[in-house]
Amino acid sequence: MNFLAHLYLSEDNPQLMTGNFIADHIRGNRFTHLDPEIQKGIFLHRQIDTFTDAHPVVRKSKRRLHARYGHYKGIIIDLFYDHFLAKNWNQYSETPLEIYVDKVYQLLEDQKEKLPKKTQDLLPYMIEYNWLYNYQFFEGMQKVLNGMNKRTHLQSQMHLALEDLKDHYTEFEKDFTLFFEDLRAFTKNKIIEINQTTINP
Repeated sequence: MNFLAHLYLSEDNPQLMTGNFIADHIRGNRFTHLDPEIQKGIFLHRQIDTFTDAHPVVRKSKRRLHARYGHYKGIIIDLFYDHFLAKNWNQYSETPLEIYVDKVYQLLEDQKEKLPKKTQDLLPYMIEYNWLYNYQFFEGMQKVLNGMNKRTHLQSQMHLALEDLKDHYTEFEKDFTLFFEDLRAFTKNKIIEINQTTINP
């Protein structure tokens, strides 16, 4: 899953949200210096990624994409699913998306000194272009896909993926809805589990 889903699945726990947000920029076990609750967020993020990669609905979504994307298919589906979460946000949260993302940005700004360098560098762009809110719009998705394509030195061809989304929009949305219910249940149980145990990186 991508940024918005990882944050949402952290159940409004600030430290868990921080860990879940920064996890992609943490290598191996290089997080033992962080607060224990942030460490739990990193662990949760990795559990979510493992569950997502193995889920049959996600694999079905990947098969809908053009073969040209190769191993970048998983990243594209993560972005598509964030699009559907943002678009259908009021089905999953009582807090309006605009208010939610503003709180997230403020939280991350407040925690900035604890964030890895890569996350610190990313955050200003995320806030300036309001990625989390704009995932719900095709224009916002296109900008993110363009940026991802540039970061892969144009190898991923991700800038073309919006056409895949439009071509199979109903199918992708059904995939997301089915999968996200499973993921929410998995994450809820996983949070209970990690709160009862000590994280051993």
